[in-house]
Amino acid sequence: MRDHENVRRLRAHAQALAGGAREASAEAVVRRVFAIQAQDATAADLGIRVRGLDITAQAIRTAYEKERSIVRNWYMRGTLHTIPSNDARWVLQLLSPRILAATNRRYQQLGLDDDLRRRADHLIRRALAAHGPLTRAELTEHLTTLGIPPDGQAPFHLIRHAALTGILCHGRRRAGEATYVLLNDWLPATGRFRCEGDTALAELARRYLAAHAPATLEDFAAWSGLPITWARTAWKLLAESGAIHEYGAWTMLAGRVEELPGSSDTPDVRMLPAYDNYLIGYRTREVSVPALHQARVWPGGGLIRPTVIADGLAIATWTRGSGARSIKVDAFEPVPPQIEQCIDMEKEAVVGFLQPTA
Repeated sequence: MRDHENVRRLRAHAQALAGGAREASAEAVVRRVFAIQAQDATAADLGIRVRGLDITAQAIRTAYEKERSIVRNWYMRGTLHTIPSNDARWVLQLLSPRILAATNRRYQQLGLDDDLRRRADHLIRRALAAHGPLTRAELTEHLTTLGIPPDGQAPFHLIRHAALTGILCHGRRRAGEATYVLLNDWLPATGRFRCEGDTALAELARRYLAAHAPATLEDFAAWSGLPITWARTAWKLLAESGAIHEYGAWTMLAGRVEELPGSSDTPDVRMLPAYDNYLIGYRTREVSVPALHQARVWPGGGLIRPTVIADGLAIATWTRGSGARSIKVDAFEPVPPQIEQCIDMEKEAVVGFLQPTA
């Protein structure tokens, strides 16, 4: 079996998090890693920043809103991710039936039967066509005309349902708040990447491995939210096409580098945001986070803390202090001066990203 250090370095390099790997634009980052966890919009921006070369928050906004090369919506596991815009439709078509079926019990608990969901979809489509972009609060106000209470979870689930059925996606931010737009208006059909059925399943697995390998089919199932039987099918399709090969207990894409050059004298230190892909893109954690310190990264309650990594290995967690330029790093163990200096440089980069000077 390949040792964890080499697996870790290959994974971190694939994620543009080690070996000096950095992409020049927000679009290039997202294309490389395929999906950025985006439940928290600021964390998603930081997830792009840490993989890029001097990418500013404004450049990320431009990629979302002017270039429209990346888009934020509900994808893997029914959670918000940012993915390349050209992939939005086929990924949604592959994943949404499973997500909708898994959410059906919650719909029933909220009194959102099939007819009400259809009427809500129709209303949302008309409201966005006439008045969009609209915030969640503004869409909720429209939904109250159907008798939907404005408080509680019903409005959120109806908005998410409209996203999963291909009606809407996230558009531009307004005063720091997300808005929703019609998917077909925001992302025109021209240049659409077409992929469906088993071809789409195999393509999703290929994209996953390009950004996460060495990995296992169980890792792919955990990341995508698809059944393990689907993951096995994807692996079989890729194997039959010669696209993958075994790498100890893991799998890699054929033709990918299996050994990276030895570690340099200067470690590659990065400050990951909360819920980063590098930490949640696998079924298990032992490769990236020492077992002794896993509870400090995953303290419970669904929380995954912002983490400092050095050559792909978690060495600390970090938090933003009360001051605009205050970042506190809580190291797992004492770090040598060289790594301390690298951490200080990353702290300055994060502060500059979050609080750019005029």
